[in-house]
Amino acid sequence: MIKDYFFLALGNLKHRGLRSWLTMLGIFIGIAAVVSLISLGSGLQEAVTSQFGTLSLDILTVQNAQTGFGPPGSTVIKKLNEHDVEVLEEVNGVRVVVPRLIRVASVEFNKARRFEFMASIPENTNQKDLVYSELKVSTEFGRLLESGDKGKVVLGSGFSSERFGKELKVGSIIKINGENFEVIGILEPSGSFIINEAILMMEDDMEGLLNIDDEIDLIVIQVEDKNKIGDIAEEVRRKIRDDRNLKEGEEDFTVQTPDQSLEGINTILSIINYIVIGIAALSLIVGGVGITNTMYTSVLERTKEIGVMKSIGAQNKDILMIFLIESGLLGLVGGIIGALIGLGLAFSVSSAAGQFLGGIDIKIVFSYPLLIGSVLFSFLVGILSGLLPAIQASKLKPVEALRR
Repeated sequence: MIKDYFFLALGNLKHRGLRSWLTMLGIFIGIAAVVSLISLGSGLQEAVTSQFGTLSLDILTVQNAQTGFGPPGSTVIKKLNEHDVEVLEEVNGVRVVVPRLIRVASVEFNKARRFEFMASIPENTNQKDLVYSELKVSTEFGRLLESGDKGKVVLGSGFSSERFGKELKVGSIIKINGENFEVIGILEPSGSFIINEAILMMEDDMEGLLNIDDEIDLIVIQVEDKNKIGDIAEEVRRKIRDDRNLKEGEEDFTVQTPDQSLEGINTILSIINYIVIGIAALSLIVGGVGITNTMYTSVLERTKEIGVMKSIGAQNKDILMIFLIESGLLGLVGGIIGALIGLGLAFSVSSAAGQFLGGIDIKIVFSYPLLIGSVLFSFLVGILSGLLPAIQASKLKPVEALRR
């Protein structure tokens, strides 16, 4: 019997042709939006999380509280300095303290000019080795900077493209803030777009080039025992507070562990995902209203047909089942097509975003539970949307239906 209901409902949908497809349009859009946004959101979360893969579990980062937008330490009132480094070196459990400079400078090559990020490499061998180790950098061409290198830079992999109208390679001479520097290395592509787009320069060169006097943008701390990193972070906060005569809660600096950084970014991404999914879900509501409207119209158009079926023995439950199967099929087919469209959109946007963002690999997270759940949800929306019209159709009396 169910098989007969199914083929009868399918025939009715085919008979209405264009109207059925237009009815499913809202479901297409809703399910496509949900599938593509969730897949892209999960892929983006993995891509952003990978940006933190350059930090180990035994690393703390100290910065002054920002007062605006810009590189770390560039918009603060009171900057970190060498005295802060000395204070932190006295904290129990600290192995190495590395001051870092991260600035933006004008870069000229081949008569083209751009503003690029620069990051300092310490002159101290132990500090330099820690930076290279934690950033997990290696060169694809040339070599890394060594202590004593003057007037030399290493470029991220993003510079190997013709962003200046001509390929930069080992031996090229570039101007940074008007001074010539020799390119001695090009880094291998990294999972971090920040590293891919950075210029590495020795600390002494950067201080001289930018006239930096006893200023530090951030301090990287390697602890001796990663299992005690939380306790050491608290001790670091206390030491700096005491040195600056600050009360607890009034800190003008921040101390972050890798877990805190990752937790913060995951929370933000999760909130964004929930918001966009909620917006996409509105399309499903619109699609459900469209199905309800179509099914009510179908009841009015097929009143005599319902009367004939009842007059030859069809019961209320038979009429109810036929209309519910029709509305359910609208939701089911709309969900399947929408899910396929959503996956196609996700892969297209992922590919375009990867090229546009220069190195961030947003991999689509293919989730069978998501696809199956979306299709089942659209099927449920279809059934619920057609429930009232189906009940109305099933309650029609044969004589009244035949008179209309």
